[in-house]
Amino acid sequence: MNYFFCVALGLLLVTSSLPLMADEQEYSLTEKLVLIVNGKDPESKRIADYYQQKRNIPDENIIVVEFSPELTQLNKTEFQRIYRQVIESTPKHVQFYALAWRKTFRVGCMSITSAFAFGFDEKYCANGCKPTEPSSYFNSESRAPYDDFKLRPTMMLAGSSIEQVFAMIDRGVRSDGLHPDGTAYLLSTTDKDRNTRAQFYSQVIVALGQYIKIQQMNADKLENKDDVMFYFTGLKYAENIDTNQFMDGAMADHLTSAGGILTGSLKMNLLRWLDSTEVFPASSQMSLLRWLDAGATASFGAVVEPCNFVNKFPHPGVAMAHYIRGESLIEAYWKSVAWPGQGLFVGEPLASPYVKSHTKQEEIQ
Repeated sequence: MNYFFCVALGLLLVTSSLPLMADEQEYSLTEKLVLIVNGKDPESKRIADYYQQKRNIPDENIIVVEFSPELTQLNKTEFQRIYRQVIESTPKHVQFYALAWRKTFRVGCMSITSAFAFGFDEKYCANGCKPTEPSSYFNSESRAPYDDFKLRPTMMLAGSSIEQVFAMIDRGVRSDGLHPDGTAYLLSTTDKDRNTRAQFYSQVIVALGQYIKIQQMNADKLENKDDVMFYFTGLKYAENIDTNQFMDGAMADHLTSAGGILTGSLKMNLLRWLDSTEVFPASSQMSLLRWLDAGATASFGAVVEPCNFVNKFPHPGVAMAHYIRGESLIEAYWKSVAWPGQGLFVGEPLASPYVKSHTKQEEIQ
């Protein structure tokens, strides 16, 4: 049985056997998240203050670190200094991290969100088209990843501007408990190298089509839709996405090599790492920030050449299954990536559009 089939089989198992999530826990999601702030970056402080106010993050769950706000990438030594401070300051019940800055997106060969989740470890990297260490959190039942797996899924509060970050946060907060009547759009594109996730689409429809509207489309772009809750595609640039209306809490991403490069050109970012062996395509690729500009509440992209392994990108069905069962955005998105070491998660982590109260708990059968 090949790995792709195992992933798809896992989707069926999770949707057939697990109950929709009820918000009955010793600690709330807000209490289980630590917000990390760069004390040298006034913008980071503004983002953190705004998020703390909107989500009522406890003061003891705010950790201030310091590094140059102009850095897009941290070296391993600088990151280890910061990471040790964070680990020592994190309350033991905390399960998740949020990073309150816009620019710094990479640590050596890892994304910064994976580096904070796992700690820096080169087994989560790859030189060339090779597998990386898998995530034990992938498609799991866990609501407490640190307790269960000793990792803390991490998401950046980033955007093309601080105003865009605030707008993204607002969308996430508004989404809680809305149970939106939105549609999942699964695009099978003409880009054969980047269309690798399309192999899962028919099974996603079978497994989840009775719970959410799903449209599989053979198209390179989606236009003028007013109900976009999920948008998954495979292209280096997704055109006309801002003609659509994304619902609060929406996920959207495109499978490509460098969607997680948030600032600077591919060439500039490559030259900063002269000891790197990865090769980026010569042409420009769309940053995941474009999805957030268009109205999505979260997106995902690679910061180091991943090749077109589907394992290194969100599995649409796994992301959707966990989300519509009532899990938060950070839980559902993180659980959808089998090999996340080179991928960056950006969004409002606590968004929970499908959360159920314990009096309305149901089962997907």
